[in-house]
Amino acid sequence: MTFRGICLIFSLFLAFDCRAADICGKKAQGEIMIGHAPGYKEVIFKNKSHKVAPDGRFLIAFERDNAAKEPLSLVDKDGKKITYKFSVNKTNWDIQNLKGVQPRKVTPSKEDAAAINTERSLIRNALAKDKDKLFWQEGFIMPVEGRISGKFGGQRIMNGKKMNPHAGMDIAAPQGTPIKAPAGGIITLTAPDLFYSGNVVIIDHGYGLQTIYAHLSRIDVKKGDKVKQGDIIGLVGKTGRVTGPHLHWGASLKGTKFNPQSLLNMPKVNNFCFNL
Repeated sequence: MTFRGICLIFSLFLAFDCRAADICGKKAQGEIMIGHAPGYKEVIFKNKSHKVAPDGRFLIAFERDNAAKEPLSLVDKDGKKITYKFSVNKTNWDIQNLKGVQPRKVTPSKEDAAAINTERSLIRNALAKDKDKLFWQEGFIMPVEGRISGKFGGQRIMNGKKMNPHAGMDIAAPQGTPIKAPAGGIITLTAPDLFYSGNVVIIDHGYGLQTIYAHLSRIDVKKGDKVKQGDIIGLVGKTGRVTGPHLHWGASLKGTKFNPQSLLNMPKVNNFCFNL
């Protein structure tokens, strides 16, 4: 599709002025979009400030139960703001019925509460980083090949008990399968033996975008390491709350959790789909 065609579609459905900004991706719950707003310094979306890169690119993401309408504001170097509104399509989520999960991982005891709170705090703090880096612009690859055994946003019923929606995607693979960094970044967390997530790694790709890797059998990086796309960060395992070996792959933009699979569709640096 030509740029004029893309521009026309987004003008009709997203109410964007193509002279000011362009945006590309799937406008649906649980997705990430990449935009182009040259001459602007900031994007305000869902009451959060998103940086605009020197080349004009920026990121926004929709959470699992995102509202049907969302405002987006562009702020220029003089502080002037233009606000647009566009619709967000509803996504149909899967329901999974899992059996054979360890009972204490489904209904934790009071003794486990402290461990759960520590895990949530560690992950929340790591996801709060906002490094001024542009690793995300190189594009993303799958961290491991395998069967998708759990999709983002799916509602899970474990041992008959309804759980919170799934915050990532699960990739079933043999124990010990190497896990690749899907894009470059900085390791902001390596944590062993967490109650739900087992052995965990978090990578910061810059501008508020982080990816998380859980249930590893081995961690091969440490906090502060810089990794390149394709570097091995650990091995697939079955630590934490699991029924078999797999990688839990999650993604977060400024605290908004979204489907990590949508990262694979982000335009590459050398094939960016918007040009003014």
